[in-house]
Amino acid sequence: MSDQDQQQPERKTLDDRNKMTDLERIRHSCAHVLATAILRIWPDAQFAAGPPVENGFYYDVELSHRIAPEDFPKIEEEMKKETKANNTFEKVVVSREQALKDAQEGRLAALAPRGTPSKFKLDIVQNIPENEPISYYKNGDFIDLCAGPHVMRTGNIGAFKLTHVASAYYKGDEKNPQLQRIYGTAFKNKTEMEAYFTMLEEAKKRDHRKIGADMGLFAIDTEYVGPGMPLWLPKGTVLVEELEKLAKETEFQAGYVRVRTPHLAREKMYKTSGHLPYYAESMFPPMRLLENSDNEREAALFAEASKLREERQRLRDENQLTGNEEKDKTLGDKVSELIRQTMELGDRYYLKAMNCPHHHRIFAAEPHSYRDLPLRLAEYGTCYRYEQSGELFGLMRVRSLNMNDAHIYCTEDQFADEFRAVNDMYLKYFKIFGLEKYQMRFSTHDPAKLGQKFVNEPELWKKTEDMVRQVLVESGINFVEVPNEAAFYGPKIDVQVWSAIGREFTIATNQVDFAVPAKFGLTYRTRDNTQATPLCIHRAPLGTHERFIGFLIEHYAGNFPLWLAPDQVRVMTIGEDEKLVAYAKEIADELRRAEVRVSTEFTADNIKGKISDAETTKVHTMLVIGGRDMDAGNVSVRLHGKGPQGAKPKGEVIADILQAIKERRA
Repeated sequence: MSDQDQQQPERKTLDDRNKMTDLERIRHSCAHVLATAILRIWPDAQFAAGPPVENGFYYDVELSHRIAPEDFPKIEEEMKKETKANNTFEKVVVSREQALKDAQEGRLAALAPRGTPSKFKLDIVQNIPENEPISYYKNGDFIDLCAGPHVMRTGNIGAFKLTHVASAYYKGDEKNPQLQRIYGTAFKNKTEMEAYFTMLEEAKKRDHRKIGADMGLFAIDTEYVGPGMPLWLPKGTVLVEELEKLAKETEFQAGYVRVRTPHLAREKMYKTSGHLPYYAESMFPPMRLLENSDNEREAALFAEASKLREERQRLRDENQLTGNEEKDKTLGDKVSELIRQTMELGDRYYLKAMNCPHHHRIFAAEPHSYRDLPLRLAEYGTCYRYEQSGELFGLMRVRSLNMNDAHIYCTEDQFADEFRAVNDMYLKYFKIFGLEKYQMRFSTHDPAKLGQKFVNEPELWKKTEDMVRQVLVESGINFVEVPNEAAFYGPKIDVQVWSAIGREFTIATNQVDFAVPAKFGLTYRTRDNTQATPLCIHRAPLGTHERFIGFLIEHYAGNFPLWLAPDQVRVMTIGEDEKLVAYAKEIADELRRAEVRVSTEFTADNIKGKISDAETTKVHTMLVIGGRDMDAGNVSVRLHGKGPQGAKPKGEVIADILQAIKERRA
C-alpha cells in the first residue's frame, strides 16, 4: 500500500445505499465501531468518511497521534468491547438546522459534545442536497452523520480485523487536509475471516509478478521501454501465442473474419467516434505529422526551420560557433520557436487506445447489404492507454495491451442470437480454463447523466438495455445489474471470474453500441432496398493478453496445463549411454515434429537432480528413460506436482500427449 491513497468513492445515492449487500452492511457498521473505539482512546479524533469498500472498510481520521499497526491491538480490544455490548444501531432523522447545530457543537462522529466543531461532518452536512433527508446512526454514546444502512446491533458484526493505515487527502483533493485512513475488514464469522486471510496468503505466493520473474515470462523495463509496457520473454510469448491460437480457432468456427489495423490514427477518427473528449485522459498525448501537408503556412514554417537548422549545423561543423555559445543558443531558440509554430498547425495523430473506430472504417470501406450481416470482424490489435503511473500493476494494469477484440455488425433481429453466442463463447472459455465461479455485471446508464457521461439518446438506451436484459434472463446466466457504469455509447457486460483460490478478477467485456456506427455513417442495404444503420457488439472474451495471462499465472500458480505450459515436455535419461541417448532423442524428435515444446537432458548428472530442476522450472511432463525402459520400448512418465505415473509404451505416451494438447485438457 502506498503512503498516499487518494481513491475517493463516488457519493452514493440513498437508493444505492439501500442496495448494500449483507456483508457491506456488516463492514459499514464495523467502520462505526472502529470510530467508537478510536474516540475512547483519543477523544480529539475528527472523522470524515467511513464507507465499505472492496474486501473491507476504512475510516478517515484527523488525529495528532500517528496511528501505526502497533496500535491495532488496543483499538481492536475497544472494538470488541463495543460488539460485546451489543448496542443497537438506531437511526434518527433530523432537520438540516439540527444537523448543522450538532456539527457546530462537535457532537457528530463523537461520544459527547466537544469544544470544537465536527469540521468534516459540518462540511458534509452543508453539501447534502436540499431535497435529501438527513439522518444519524447511534450505537451507544457514539453518534454519526450517516444515511446507513447498518446491521441491527453491534453484536451482529461477527469477526473483524484492522489491516493497514495509509494517508489520504480529504475528498481526494491535495488542497484539503491530509488524513489518516485506517483500513480493516469484517465478516459474518471467524471462519469466513480466516478463510479470507488464508486466501490472501496464498495470493501472495501466486503473485503473477513474482512467478512471472521466476519462470522468465515477462519483463517490464522502465528505464529503456517505459512503465506499463511489458516485454514478453520467449516463455511468456508461448502463453500469448497459445491464447491467440485458441481465440482464432474459436472465432473461425463461429464465423469471424480477421482484420488488421494501424497503431495510430488521425484526431478526426476519435472525435467522430466520441472518444474525444470522453476518453481523452486515458489516451496518450497527440503527435503531429508534417509530411504531405497542404497548409502553405505550415509548409513555409517547416521549410524555414529546416533551413535554419541546416545552417546552424554547418556553422558548428566549421567551428564557427565555437566559443560563441550565445549565438548558438539564439539559433537553437529560433529553430525551436519555428517548430513550435509549425506543430500548432500540424495534423494531430493519436496512438490507438481502442480498435473499434478502425473497425468501423473497415466496415465503411465496402458497401454492405442485409445478406452480409452479421459481419464479425476480429483482430488481435495492440492498443495504448495512458494509465496513471500510480495505477500501473504488473500485467494487470498496463499502458501497452493486446486486445482479444472483435466487433459484430448486425440487425436488430439478429442481435439476441449474436449477443447470446458471445456469452456462450465466454462459457466455453470458462470450461477450458476450469473457471467454475463467474458473474456477469450488466452495466446500465444513469438518465441524469445523459449528454455528459452517456450519449443523449434516452429511447435507444432503454431499448438496448431491455434487449440485453432479456438475453441474459432467457439464457439463465448469473448476472447482477449495476447502474451508472455503462460505456458512453451503450450498455455493457463486464465478466467477473474467481480464480482457484477464490480471488475475483474482471477479465472480459461485451458491449452494445447503438451510437457510434451512425456517427461514421455506417449503413447497409435492407431487404426493402433502403439504408439502415447496423447495431455493433464490441466483445473481448479473453480481454487483453496482459491481464488475462496475469490472471492465469495466479489461477494456476504457474502450473499451467499441458497445452498452455511454456515447457511442455522434458526428455531425460538415466546416464549417457549412446544407445539410451539415441532412443531418447528419437522420442524427443517425434514430439518436436508434432510441434510439442520439448527439451532434453541427456547428461550423466544424477537423475534426482534432473527431476528437481524440471520440477523447479515447472516442466509439465517429464519422460524419464533408463535401460529397462529402452529394452521394453517404454518411457517412465512423471507429471509436475503429481509425481511418477508409471512406465508406459512410448507410442501410447506420445499419442496421449498429443491428444491432451489437441483437446486442451485442464
